[in-house]
Amino acid sequence: MKTTSLILGAASGLLAACGMSVLSDADRVNEALDYCDHQVHRTLGELRALEGGQTLDYTLMPRNIARDDTAWNLSPATPDEWCAGFWPGILWYDYEHTGDTLVRREAERYTASLGYLASRPAFDHDLGFLIFCSYGNGYRLTGNPAYKKVVLDAADTLATLYRPKVGALLSWPRNVEMFGGHNVIMDNMMNLEMLMWAAKNGGNPYLADIAVAHADKTMRHQFRPDYTSYHVAVYDTLTGQFVRGVTHQGYADGSMWARGQAWGIYGFTMMYRETRDTRYLEFARKITDAYLVRLPDDYVPYWDFDDPAIPQSPRDASAACVVASALTELCGYTRGDESLRYRSAAQKMLASLASPTYRCGAGKSAFLLHSVGNMPAHSEIDASIIYADYYYIEALTRWKKLLESEGE
Repeated sequence: MKTTSLILGAASGLLAACGMSVLSDADRVNEALDYCDHQVHRTLGELRALEGGQTLDYTLMPRNIARDDTAWNLSPATPDEWCAGFWPGILWYDYEHTGDTLVRREAERYTASLGYLASRPAFDHDLGFLIFCSYGNGYRLTGNPAYKKVVLDAADTLATLYRPKVGALLSWPRNVEMFGGHNVIMDNMMNLEMLMWAAKNGGNPYLADIAVAHADKTMRHQFRPDYTSYHVAVYDTLTGQFVRGVTHQGYADGSMWARGQAWGIYGFTMMYRETRDTRYLEFARKITDAYLVRLPDDYVPYWDFDDPAIPQSPRDASAACVVASALTELCGYTRGDESLRYRSAAQKMLASLASPTYRCGAGKSAFLLHSVGNMPAHSEIDASIIYADYYYIEALTRWKKLLESEGE
């Protein structure tokens, strides 16, 4: 991660203003990562208990723990289960922190359950979540050439969803009739990273062209003038013209669904990293500012910023995790007060998420409480959800690396 000299020089002053030194902040990050490691081992133990102490079923992945439950609900490693890559990804991040060979072995075994998805027809855009969070992290940490091949194959498969007439990937092929056209969901921005990575690491260079075209189309049409996002953009399948913006998981078509805005913040920050195109940096800043200005005091958003039930409305810790991870990167691409503001916001998010209000603690083996999956469908409301945990441990890992880079 690139860190500007301005951030390096201002780091100690910012942390002092937040009431902690660089050392104590590093200690707190390590404590949070150690907490995640403890919960990982608890989960592994609980999964073994489900199997009667026998070999784990590596095709079943932790998905969520309902608000009033204490045990993980498991989901299969199938093409239509978009969350299946997050648990292997968590194991890889935990291995990165601990060097624990047992965790690495389990990461390898869970990851292997997903490899077949890379070479079968793409079910939808979530192939990026499934493969890049698992095999991508595995390759980053081990250099295993077999992992690289899976990622490259998956990128080629994901690219088959690209429609040149529209200039974007089709997010949900199964929902074209439901939306009345080519649908692009904001979540899709996250999966462009696998295309960009593949184009730079032995894959077809055209994959990067697809990612850029998709990001540009999203930037033009999927945000309102105030830089808040539509969850879904619908395009005419024949002409590629923008038809309308709607929601699928938010409160209303015109509302700012928290996790959707978070996907955009992360996705455009990533696109700037991969292209160094300043258009993406400028856009990431604008959509970040639209999000930050409306946050509650603890920096963990309500599930939708426009839900009229606020402040009785549920929070969404998963959105906070995604944004905290993105801002830990974005603060390194900006300067001066703006950089410090993004960094401070990420720090406040991580501090809240590490508090007893949001930690599962002894009650559950997930990392975090209080996420929302799909409110309109009455699904995963005020639950512990695996992707919140994934982006939480990613954000902590990035924050630790940021602090380490400043200590050199």
